[in-house]
Amino acid sequence: MYRRGNKMLLREFKPTWMINSVYSIAPQQLKQQGIRAVFTDLDNTLIAWNNPDGTPELKKWMQELDDNNIPLIVISNNNYARVKRAVAPLSLPFISRALKPLGVGINRAVKKLGLQPHEVVMVGDQLLTDMIAANQAGVYSILVRPLISTDAWNTRINRFFEQYVMRQLLKQYPALKWQEELND
Repeated sequence: MYRRGNKMLLREFKPTWMINSVYSIAPQQLKQQGIRAVFTDLDNTLIAWNNPDGTPELKKWMQELDDNNIPLIVISNNNYARVKRAVAPLSLPFISRALKPLGVGINRAVKKLGLQPHEVVMVGDQLLTDMIAANQAGVYSILVRPLISTDAWNTRINRFFEQYVMRQLLKQYPALKWQEELND
């Protein structure tokens, strides 16, 4: 019984895909999966937590999404003022205080766009917040590697526990591998 329960618990952390970088997520591949909107975490997923200006690579990726009519919405646990300040140079809509790992913020954004959960993907760098929230909301999920190897103090605690969870996930789901793009 314990093993079965453990397997069910691990499923809550399991991403649909594991992609090396958010910038490798091609709009055409999203469309092939029926995905019409991208939700993304902010710190260390979309922008480095200590560099809010973004990169030329980010701006290019955002333009590709826009050219393909795929909206991008930031879903963050940070407070309104912090998220607004961070996304202002990028002119992105956002949901702050998303309450991840609960699916509350994701569900609000899905409803706001008038989409169904199977038409959305949540992209994030953390199993304990982003992937659980995506699974709670019933949307696709993409785990990406953090943009930089350092984290804010409060994220370091999650990273410690994520190492164990990731080892268990990879044992339980051997087909789960880091990929360069969705179609690898």
